Amino acid sequence: MLGVVAAALGGPEVLQVTELPEPEAGPGQVVVRVRAVCVHPADVASTTGEIPRGPVPTPFLPGWDIAGEVASVGPGPAEFGVGDRVVGMIPWYVTRGAPGGYAQFVAADADWLVRLPDELDFVSAATVPLNAQTAHQGLSLVSLAMLPKGSSILVTGASGGVGGFATQLAVQSGFRVTAQASDGDEQWVRGLGAHEVISRTADLSTVGPVSAVFDAVPVGEAASAAVEDRGVVVATRPTPPLVPDRGVRQELQLIHLDRELLADLVGQVAAGRLSTRVAVTMPLTEAADAHRRVLAGGLLGKLVLTVD
Repeated sequence: MLGVVAAALGGPEVLQVTELPEPEAGPGQVVVRVRAVCVHPADVASTTGEIPRGPVPTPFLPGWDIAGEVASVGPGPAEFGVGDRVVGMIPWYVTRGAPGGYAQFVAADADWLVRLPDELDFVSAATVPLNAQTAHQGLSLVSLAMLPKGSSILVTGASGGVGGFATQLAVQSGFRVTAQASDGDEQWVRGLGAHEVISRTADLSTVGPVSAVFDAVPVGEAASAAVEDRGVVVATRPTPPLVPDRGVRQELQLIHLDRELLADLVGQVAAGRLSTRVAVTMPLTEAADAHRRVLAGGLLGKLVLTVD
């Protein structure tokens, strides 16, 4: 089978299309014939070594989120059958690229996967697991502050995958949402239900003060300037401590796989209760160019690699 491996640490040029042995399913596993794999900033960061717990020894396969069909089933009791449509998240923070999703076939633990409803196509489905779970789990950290219903929240990066889901889920949870959109993308973000949409160039110190910030970019201190004293800020990457200390609780949201949550979120997207979008698709063999496009920025939606 073909896979795309990071042969060394570096930029997109380190990604190489390589012939790899086709995997076999062990106990509790299935082999997924991958039809779509989402390209995340985390994938780009993995190739440069700028990830939690430090660089991964090369070679390795990037790729968290996959959608496809079950090609074979391992020994023992089976939850899935050959031909079942599935979507899932490889817990890359555990596998560290062995496996990763940039491949024609992936041996996946059944617990990484959920059934993919017929109403949702492979490409759109591949944009859901990492982004939507990160958004939901981050908002759960906000909820720990016991904020009353109707409290105000600022979401940075609402044009992005995580920020877009965070905006929708915050509205569902009863927050009053101010969402920061990329220039020219205000209509999309407004359509997610945000009560107010501001430009990415807005001075966030003039926003609010809000009870909470979901810093999906993250922008760090600039976003924190919008939160009230003793509020809460949730960031998706480590940010410096606030100076001065205003009693603001800072939380770091790092993804963890929650299969029940994933099934619910995929179901909501399939039913039209949550929206996602794809900016462009590219063949798996063009993964290096895909990373270049992600690094260049400006994509309104996710980039998804498709696999024949």
